[in-house]
Amino acid sequence: MDNGMDTRRTTRALATEAVHAGRDDLAGLGLHAPPIDLSTTYPSYDSRAEAARIDAFATTGAEPDGPPVYGRLGNPTVARFETALARLEGTEAAVAFASGMAALSAVLLVRASMGLRHVVAVRPLYGCSDHLLTAGLLGSEVTWTDPAGVADALRPDTGLVLVESPANPTLAEIDLRAVAHACGSVPLLVDNTFATPVLQRPVEQGARLVLHSATKYLGGHGDVLAGVVACDEEFAGRLRQVRFATGGVLHPLAGYLLLRGLSTLPVRVRAASANAAELAARLASDPRVSRVHYPSIGGAMVAFEVHGDPHEVIAGVRLITPAVSLGSVDSLIQHPASISHRIVDADDRRDAGVSDRLLRLSVGLEDVEDLWSDLDQALGTPSTRPVRSEAMAQG
Repeated sequence: MDNGMDTRRTTRALATEAVHAGRDDLAGLGLHAPPIDLSTTYPSYDSRAEAARIDAFATTGAEPDGPPVYGRLGNPTVARFETALARLEGTEAAVAFASGMAALSAVLLVRASMGLRHVVAVRPLYGCSDHLLTAGLLGSEVTWTDPAGVADALRPDTGLVLVESPANPTLAEIDLRAVAHACGSVPLLVDNTFATPVLQRPVEQGARLVLHSATKYLGGHGDVLAGVVACDEEFAGRLRQVRFATGGVLHPLAGYLLLRGLSTLPVRVRAASANAAELAARLASDPRVSRVHYPSIGGAMVAFEVHGDPHEVIAGVRLITPAVSLGSVDSLIQHPASISHRIVDADDRRDAGVSDRLLRLSVGLEDVEDLWSDLDQALGTPSTRPVRSEAMAQG
């Protein structure tokens, strides 16, 4: 879809791109805030030309030139978000969907349509991603392996290698460059939801596809469901065709909220990461905590295992919200074995490091002292208050 934006690459810093990408044409339109286009259909008095544009889309999946055609082919507001996210991830294109799971499903369908139904994957993954692969709900077959076993797991019908780093919920990290090399010609898809392009750009390390549950950090305020795949234009065309056929489209209002969320993404991620690093250090020195997981690249997620009952910690928080999801401006905590990864077989869950005593904390923008006070009382018998530390506990 031609929305009149100049999408040529520049050397602007990520913080600048976050504010301006997808909005480059606004001044020329006499606008400051991006408009929200809620139309589902658009008038056209030249049906022959319309037929030619639809034929072109059916052939390549390229965005139609000229005015929009129909909401299921694309939307100008959503296109702004896609342009911006592609700029942040350093890819040629991005394709947005109604949820992260819709985005992953579209990738699997693209590869399956080419006769490439086999997937090689590394645990842990987000629980529903794990279930989608394990259950073969889209006709796929999965081989689970560790990062060192990726090359040996490849088959002639392997269509995708899927990893998540840092992983949900253990925050385990993978050497993406090494895995990308092991993939050979098979596309590597990296779920970059936890890191965001602020901390990691997987394409620069050899990945071909980058997946986000945009519900999380990209939106950042707990008020939008969305998914997006950043990739090259060729793969984007196939994704658009699947999106058109299956109807997993993103609503324009969600596209607007995501574009707005991107403008503060670097600031939010860095501020929340500073809080998370401090909490990770304090938890690591707390006798009520047996283990802390915190990634070397930083980030706003902390996972920790407690000696006591993790359900009591969930029940005991007052400032932190006990809820699924993550990446919001407010802090959230949940018990993966009961919720986000409940759908994964218990033995597979434990083998991937998701113990029954593990808690996952999404750290927000509250004052770190207030967050620690809430965790301290929720953990039970008060400990001696730790001295503020700059150390980073890693898992």
